[in-house]
Amino acid sequence: MLLVVVFLGFGVLLGNVASSRVNATLASARGPVKLLLPASGASATTSPSGSSTSESSSQPTSETPSVEAEPTPAPAAQKSAPAAKTPSSSSGSSGASAEEGSGSEAGSGGPEGGSSEAAADTPAKKLPPIKHVFVIMLADEPYASVFGPASTAPYLTQTLEHKGELLTHYDAVAHDGLADGAALISGQGPTAETAANCPNYTEVASTGTGPQEQVLGSGCVYPAATQTLAGQLTAKHLTWRAYIEGIDEGGALGTCPHPAIGQADASASEVASSGPYATFRNPFVYFSAITGTPQCAADDVGLDKLEVDLASAKSTPSFSYIVPDRCHDGNPTPCSAGAAAGLAPAQTFLKQVVPEIMSSKAYEESGLLVITVDQAPSSGAFADSSSCCGQPLFPNAPAKTLTGAPSGGGTVGALLLSPYLKGDATSQEPYNHFSLLRTIENLFGLSHLGYAALSAVKSFEPEMFTVGKS
Repeated sequence: MLLVVVFLGFGVLLGNVASSRVNATLASARGPVKLLLPASGASATTSPSGSSTSESSSQPTSETPSVEAEPTPAPAAQKSAPAAKTPSSSSGSSGASAEEGSGSEAGSGGPEGGSSEAAADTPAKKLPPIKHVFVIMLADEPYASVFGPASTAPYLTQTLEHKGELLTHYDAVAHDGLADGAALISGQGPTAETAANCPNYTEVASTGTGPQEQVLGSGCVYPAATQTLAGQLTAKHLTWRAYIEGIDEGGALGTCPHPAIGQADASASEVASSGPYATFRNPFVYFSAITGTPQCAADDVGLDKLEVDLASAKSTPSFSYIVPDRCHDGNPTPCSAGAAAGLAPAQTFLKQVVPEIMSSKAYEESGLLVITVDQAPSSGAFADSSSCCGQPLFPNAPAKTLTGAPSGGGTVGALLLSPYLKGDATSQEPYNHFSLLRTIENLFGLSHLGYAALSAVKSFEPEMFTVGKS
């Protein structure tokens, strides 16, 4: 009898230990995972990658060596990850050698600095020595349409996915497209006007500065004091360029085109007759710190300049922001009556531009290409306003919540391509546009601007990259 009691007690003890280990994992901290079956050619799923630390853990970590870590609060909104089309491992074998925050104090309040709030993630492994980042921004499509089994862009979901890492839980931060583009290059949350794609090109009437260096007020053209990624790069003697397709078509005004202050912008209306160029797809022209300098005309240019700049690594900018025109950006609204819309024409654009980038010296030697979408639809059958990563309630926009959590721009996904990635991998770690900004800043040793400095926002995991080029 005594022997039976001993065995029973030992069994209970083992069960409690096993249970505590399961409950401490990152996956268990999330809600149930919504599984999307892979498209033809995709491999079977595996478990999500990333840290084994629970999302609600207060264990401090930090990305940037120059920043003192703070405890990481649990994100305000966390939802189940979408597709888990994981053919292989979701991370590299070990980290790279480059210092993430070298060169400036991340989170400092100095010139071109970010918020004084410290970063919360300092991994032992470092991001690789990437010197050229390319971002291709598609428009107004949900994750399932772009990367799911029903995608009409097999070049993206089959050919390119097998070469890179798919982030299935990558979210936009707001509606509409301008709000997300501005967030990515400045860390600023939307105003009521940027959330409407700025129908009138008006200056932000600032009423002060809020937490996380947020410019308070209404309007859509930020004052010259508002810091941007472009300004950060310039201050560090690095380069940037925005390559905007259609910038010199349909009545646009050449490089750095935008309406005069106070003028109505007809391109802000998403109707079939509005033409290929839309000002709101070009977020750089909404910052006076950029438009008020000759650099805007020099570096906010048409797509035709990309091939010329890719001719050598030296002539390729450190940061390239690439935007298809409205006829090729994936938006389900046609750019003109009778024109094709959606992802089929976007695939044509990608087939032209992506090979140019991937065959360039800049990419082959030290490149990272990110293909993502500005926002998921805000209405209709595929409407999605979910969020992740400590999504704040933006001070200049009406407070909107989704089942008690701040609403965002929905899940859009992001595909990463780089010689430092093994390829054919998937990550379900939560990221958003602020995470991408933070990652770019870390790669170039810059401070974290605006909401990119939030402790719940983390950069891409160094573990997904390899030590050497794949």
